[in-house]
Amino acid sequence: TLTVTIDLATLTGQAAGAGLLPDGTALPASALRRLTCDAGITPAVLGGRSQPLDIGRTRRTIPGPLRTALAIRDRGCAFPGCTRPANWTDAHHITHWTELGPTALHNLMLLCHRHHTAVHQEGWTAALDHHGLPTLTPPPWIDLHQRPRQHHRYHLRQLDRDGRSPP
Repeated sequence: TLTVTIDLATLTGQAAGAGLLPDGTALPASALRRLTCDAGITPAVLGGRSQPLDIGRTRRTIPGPLRTALAIRDRGCAFPGCTRPANWTDAHHITHWTELGPTALHNLMLLCHRHHTAVHQEGWTAALDHHGLPTLTPPPWIDLHQRPRQHHRYHLRQLDRDGRSPP
């Protein structure tokens, strides 16, 4: 397994640049994407101040900077109506790690112990919406139509971002 360090903008093609191998060798992002088809490469995606945001499949646990990013985004338990603060929550893999879900911001949400158990044992489905905010869908025995639900704090954030009320 080869660990490659690359910033998110470069990896997603939003900026020119390269990934760095452990010995300091730079490889263009396009070459790294080709290599990942055949090699066991672990991407280490960095945010501001070189803080790791995505550590690929090598770790299941959440590193401090990624936990901080989750706390900023989710601001507490993401379950609709829950008032538990971020420091009372667990990081939940939306696609479970054992099912090849990455330990990355786009695959995590914060849930308190009670709601983490509800997702794993009571049939709730977790996802992120098109704005990248946590959404939970109840099982049919709670809502026959299984309408997705979000914590009210995300509706307020959407209002702030767009300057108008969310749909």
